[in-house]
Amino acid sequence: MKAPVWGKSSFREPGRACHGGNCASNDGPFFEKRMKQGAAFAAPPGMPWHGGEKGPDTCPPGNWQKIWTYPGALLYNVKRYAGKHAQVRRWEPGMKVILQNLTKKFPPRDRKKGEEVVAVNAFTFEIPDGKLIGLLGPSGCGKSTTLNLISGLLAPTEGKIFFGEDDVTGLPPENRGIGLVFQNYALYPHLSVRQNILFPLQNLKGKDKLSKAEMEKKAFEAARLVQIEELMDRKPGELSGGQQQRVAIARALVKMPRVLLLDEPLSNLDARLRLQTREEIRRIQKATKITTIFVTHDQEEAMSISDMIVVMKEGVVQQIGGPQEVYDCPDNLFVARFLGTPPINIFEGRVKENRLYIGEDAVLETDGVSDREVYVGIRPEGFRLQKDGPLVCKLNGVEVMGRDISVVCAHDASLSPAIRAILGTENRVDPSADQVRFGLIPAKVFLFDSKTEKRISFQGKPFV
Repeated sequence: MKAPVWGKSSFREPGRACHGGNCASNDGPFFEKRMKQGAAFAAPPGMPWHGGEKGPDTCPPGNWQKIWTYPGALLYNVKRYAGKHAQVRRWEPGMKVILQNLTKKFPPRDRKKGEEVVAVNAFTFEIPDGKLIGLLGPSGCGKSTTLNLISGLLAPTEGKIFFGEDDVTGLPPENRGIGLVFQNYALYPHLSVRQNILFPLQNLKGKDKLSKAEMEKKAFEAARLVQIEELMDRKPGELSGGQQQRVAIARALVKMPRVLLLDEPLSNLDARLRLQTREEIRRIQKATKITTIFVTHDQEEAMSISDMIVVMKEGVVQQIGGPQEVYDCPDNLFVARFLGTPPINIFEGRVKENRLYIGEDAVLETDGVSDREVYVGIRPEGFRLQKDGPLVCKLNGVEVMGRDISVVCAHDASLSPAIRAILGTENRVDPSADQVRFGLIPAKVFLFDSKTEKRISFQGKPFV
């Protein structure tokens, strides 16, 4: 690739001679001098770094020089070799993250008798550039451990981690270029919002150190991004939970990390603030296009804002895909049960002579499925009220939800005491009736092998 043209205006930020310091100009010799001093230069937002040639006698020796920019700008690395032309590698704001056979084992409490605890087991996945990925699963499934491995807070037992083309497996957290937001905000109570956001910048040293004016500018830009610029002089104790979380996000963003890591950031908020803040996280991620990994046990949160979700159980990845794809086509019974509110209804069933039976009721035709015992999963929206419907349930009650109604009923073959069917408000169910009859929507019915709990693909047809 071509080297940058020394002294071109593409190095300038609008209204400033250059981004790397209080430069009067950025002509060739001065820019070269500043590069030797380790200054970081940047192009203005949206402007490419123009190419050109530079003689070998003026290319200073050194290692990779990182060129960092403010939100919305382009990122670059400049690799400088003595006696060779400088080379420029363009970074987009997003950064793909590659996990290769990532494994984390913890020693047993009883070292003599116990076995190692496998928190993450052979996790392999490539997180695309600039996407928001949700790590989803119940407590103890390994999602936070995975996040800590990516951040560098934990070292993997096996496997590698790449940010783009760079192997960061052995790098400490401060050298990975990450932003990390915790569940409990971790704000300094004695510092103002401005001081909390400035804190990461004030700890930069050497070539990364910024002037006071530059730090103030970056802090204000980060605060404006999360819409708290009017709160800069307040202390954390004067803010609501949602505002404190925004401060924590601004602090993580102020250095424009390569990867943003969010560890259950909404757990301490009430329901209304959770909804508002998760929408803000999505907006911020779209604006910055920073690759973001979001850990949560709340499947509604993960599905509502994630480009892709990773469902985990006991350290093992169960399924990876788009939220709707995973919901509509779960790989196994665990995934089907974990996703969905209200949860999926599970029955014991059997396939016999191309018919699906729940209890004694033949409810669907199942061409191509061999006779076997199965688990039947029916989404709450998979029921149709039908006077002569094949599935007969005992009616327990009707809950009016406003936009729909929830029919609560029971069946001897159900694995849970209550079955919930979600119907449109145009349906009328007599709450005094003893039973209710349903037809089933085939696309919302899943079959799982009774032994392996893997989903069985089939084309169902309503039973006539």
